[in-house]
Amino acid sequence: MNHSETKRFQKWFIFFIILSILIWIGAISLGSSSLSIDRLISTLMGRGTFKEEFILFSVRLPRMLVLCLAGAALATAGAILQTISKNDLADPGIIGINAGAGLGITIFYLFVESDIQHYAYVLPVVGFISALLTAVCVYIFSYSKHSGIQPVKLVLVGVGFASALSGLMMILISSSERQEVEFVAQWLAGSIWGADWPFIVALLPWLVIGLVIVFIKHKTLDIISMGEDRARGLGVLISRERLLLMLVAVALAAAAVSVTGGISFVGLMAPHIARQIIGPVHKWYLPIAILVGSSLLVLADTIGRIIVDFSTIPAGIIVALIGSPYFIYLLIKSH
Repeated sequence: MNHSETKRFQKWFIFFIILSILIWIGAISLGSSSLSIDRLISTLMGRGTFKEEFILFSVRLPRMLVLCLAGAALATAGAILQTISKNDLADPGIIGINAGAGLGITIFYLFVESDIQHYAYVLPVVGFISALLTAVCVYIFSYSKHSGIQPVKLVLVGVGFASALSGLMMILISSSERQEVEFVAQWLAGSIWGADWPFIVALLPWLVIGLVIVFIKHKTLDIISMGEDRARGLGVLISRERLLLMLVAVALAAAAVSVTGGISFVGLMAPHIARQIIGPVHKWYLPIAILVGSSLLVLADTIGRIIVDFSTIPAGIIVALIGSPYFIYLLIKSH
C-alpha cells in the first residue's frame, strides 16, 4: 500500500472510530434508563450518584461491550467466509451457522436442569460444536469435486439448513415450559439476553484468539481471494488453510450468537462496506469491517430500545430490516 492509500486508510479508520464513539455515547445516553451526556464523564470518573453508576456500570456499559464484541466477531466471521467460499453473499446467519449454534444452545438450555446464566463460559463451546457440525454439513452439500465450493449453491444449502434447524428448535420447545419457550423465541429474534459482565469475559478470549489468527493469516486470505490455482502456485496449502479459517469463522460466529441470539446480516454488510471503502486487502479492510460491525449492532440495539416507548424490539429484527434489502441488492448485483 503506497502513501496515499495509507492516508486513505487512516482517514477512514479515524472517521469510523469517531462515529463509533458517537454511537456508543448515544447507546449509553438514550433509553428508558437514560444517563445524560453531561453526567457521563463524571459517572465514569466515579463521581456519579448511585443510580447513575448502576445504570452505567450494571446496565448500559456491559450491554454495549457485548454488542461491540459480538459485532466485531460476526463481521470478522463474515469476511472470512466470503473469502474462503468465494461468495460475496456468505454470512454466518445466511448459511446456517448461527442456526446450528442456536440448536445446540437450545438443546443445552432445555435439557440441562440449571440456571442458564451460570453457563456463560460453556455456551460458546456448545454453540461452537453444534455450529461446526452444521458448517461441515453445509460444506459437504455445496462442494463439487470438479468446481469446488459453488457460491450460489452454498447460499441455497445454507438457507435450507437454517430453516430446517430453526424449525427443529420450534419442535423442541413445542412441549416445553413457558419460560423456556420465551427464552428460545427471544434468541431466535436476536434479543441481546447475555448483557452482563460474565458474558463479556466469556466472549473476549474467543474474539482475541480469532482476531490474532486472522491477522496473522491476512496474506493467506489475500492469496486465496485470487483463486485456487494461483494460491497453489504460490505454495499455499488450500485445504489446510481453508479448514483452519473455517474453524475460526465458526468459533467467532458461535461465540457471538451464544450471547446475542440469532443475528444475521452483520457479517454480510460490514465486510462489503469496508471493501467498498478501502479495497480488498484484508490487512486494511478488516479493521474497518470490525468497526462497522460493532457500530451497526450497537446502533440497531439502540434503535430497538427507543423506537417504541412500551417495549424493546430485538436488535436482530432491526438488523434484518436493514440487511434484507441489502442482501437482495447484492443478490441482484451478483447476477
